Amino acid sequence: MNLNQLLNKKPRHVLAFLSAVFLALVTATAIADNRDSDQGKAPLIIKKQGNFFVSGTHNANDQIVGQMYVEYRIPQNQTHSFPIIFVHGGGQIGVGWNETPDGREGWAPYFLRRGFPVYVVDQAARGRSSYNSQLGPLSDPANSLRAQSLFAAIERFMLWPAARFHTQWVGPAVDGDPTFEQFLASQAAAMATADVQEELTAEGLVALVDKIGPSILVPHSQPGSAAWLVADRRPNLLKAIVTIEPGGPPVFRDEPHLAFPPSPTFSWGLTRNPITYDPPVTSPSQLSFVALPKDPDVATCYVQAEPARKLPNVAKVPILYLSSPSGYNTAWDPCTTKYLTQAGVSYDWVHLQDIGIQGNGHFSFIEKNSDEVASVVLDWIQDHVEN
Repeated sequence: MNLNQLLNKKPRHVLAFLSAVFLALVTATAIADNRDSDQGKAPLIIKKQGNFFVSGTHNANDQIVGQMYVEYRIPQNQTHSFPIIFVHGGGQIGVGWNETPDGREGWAPYFLRRGFPVYVVDQAARGRSSYNSQLGPLSDPANSLRAQSLFAAIERFMLWPAARFHTQWVGPAVDGDPTFEQFLASQAAAMATADVQEELTAEGLVALVDKIGPSILVPHSQPGSAAWLVADRRPNLLKAIVTIEPGGPPVFRDEPHLAFPPSPTFSWGLTRNPITYDPPVTSPSQLSFVALPKDPDVATCYVQAEPARKLPNVAKVPILYLSSPSGYNTAWDPCTTKYLTQAGVSYDWVHLQDIGIQGNGHFSFIEKNSDEVASVVLDWIQDHVEN
């Protein structure tokens, strides 16, 4: 719009235009200020970087379908033998690992600075991993209300009891706020068929570790179930899993009822697709589940009827299970961990609030204290993964 066009507009249009310009300037300035806060850090020196695709198949129309995009960076001063693979959550894309919505360095550069090669993926049919209609329908990206009530401003909505402890989001988390606008813009359409997405993600990650070798897998939320499948299929190639509030709970979801509708979730216990049990099963109908008495603030937990079958391959992989003080997984993580224990899987379960880190929600890796949370992961990897 040029000056003459602007002057010919009605006053309300002029006001709207000027408001939009002002908001854009505020957004750019605020994010630039946060980028400036990283200026004291030494320059990142990268030996090699690039991108490629893994997995995917040719369909009848000779298109590749179901491929997964991967970008990578190798530090000049590599001090760790095993790369870290970052996997974004549902309705997200990989960009959240590179930079926080308010412009600070994300976890990918955090670990790159500390000598780890890092790989960031876009799950199949999401972001730079092309969608094909034969995979099934897509769900729309989260709108502002959903993003606020589940992630950014959960303390205002109180859809589950622990939401009141949330304090770590950057900014007021309202429309027009620079950080929230960046976060909302990052929301992505995702596969509506969760079992297909889980399998595509597992296939892509298996192909990735087959290509790059032994790795540390860091999934957030939705791909937590796919990570169990990767551990099952390639236990020798996973040096560790750092799972951040994995999707759940096992078997059946009934809480928090205002945030997510009740629904059967994981017919194989922790996954929607087949996973190896001992004694073996060939169908989920051979598994028997029971509900435990409900604890306050926790979803009804479903576990196996005794004697419980084990998950022998998953049990071979070191696991850090990271939980926040206020995210909706406070209702689910106690159930998932019970299921893992019963299935013979060992893990280190870290509640951030128990080690003095307060106020985080479901997106601890992009909140105000993201580096503090990253340091917990770094310390655990250094203690549990032989370099």
